[in-house]
Amino acid sequence: MPLAMTQEVFITCAVTGSGGTQDRSPHVPRSPKEIAESAIAAAKAGAAIVHCHVRDPETGAPSRKVEYYREVTDRIREADVDVVLNLTAGMGGDITFGSTDAPLPVNPNGTDMVGAEERVAHIAECLPEICTLDCGTMNFAEADYVMTNTPGMLRAMGKMMTDLGVKPEIEAFDTGHLWFAKELVKEGILEDPALVQLCMGVPWGAPNDLNTFMAMVNNVPDHWTFSAFSLGRNQMAYAAAAVLAGGHVRVGLEDNLWLEKGVLATNAQLVERAVGVIEGMGARIMGPQAVRDKLGLTKRAPRG
Repeated sequence: MPLAMTQEVFITCAVTGSGGTQDRSPHVPRSPKEIAESAIAAAKAGAAIVHCHVRDPETGAPSRKVEYYREVTDRIREADVDVVLNLTAGMGGDITFGSTDAPLPVNPNGTDMVGAEERVAHIAECLPEICTLDCGTMNFAEADYVMTNTPGMLRAMGKMMTDLGVKPEIEAFDTGHLWFAKELVKEGILEDPALVQLCMGVPWGAPNDLNTFMAMVNNVPDHWTFSAFSLGRNQMAYAAAAVLAGGHVRVGLEDNLWLEKGVLATNAQLVERAVGVIEGMGARIMGPQAVRDKLGLTKRAPRG
């Protein structure tokens, strides 16, 4: 297909993620205060959207505690900068099995499997403008576990998000995830047009070669909005590729710790680098209100 470059581009900053990166860089935020401050700095650098996980403040381990999300949300909303808030809803679906000879019962170390209502409890509490919906099941290379999202679980979570007035960002790690996302829209569980994040190079999902990337792009309906990212040193290359392919951009420490070889990055620095890539291509950076208008998002005021 001919490329139709995006002329007005929004940047999402994925602030901290849930991977085991907390001890690999001092810039990976842990506490709700650190996460919020890093998100605010990214917004000031040009990110229209901040995508937030939370971590245990002491260990840096990934967490699902609603009170951590509440603090992050309040701090960002009370800040002197406008930004669209995107909270993960990907936690609570990990299964670590026993040995290959005795896979059951599952291994409690690494298994965090809860129901749909608990997986979106922080979404109902904080009411961000966007939350993520990982639209399929896959193996992860970080450890020997399975990210589990059954069709029934996705239908239940998707309906809850829609009923709450929070726009799901469909996280697609392979083409089948896009296939099921289109089914959710067809069934009326998700609203049309949908918002998609193409997650490239995450083992063992879609590899980050350009042929696979364009296969993913070609499976996104033309009237939907998509952005894309890849990991590590490929992060900025995919910023350019996403814009060339008609999409938007995600960068941040969830996906890449490095500004260049030997230089650890901050989230703000990665956003600044992405702004340079996008503007160097002749495109313009969208602000948060323009993104709300484009995607039909509802901004919530800080708590009184």
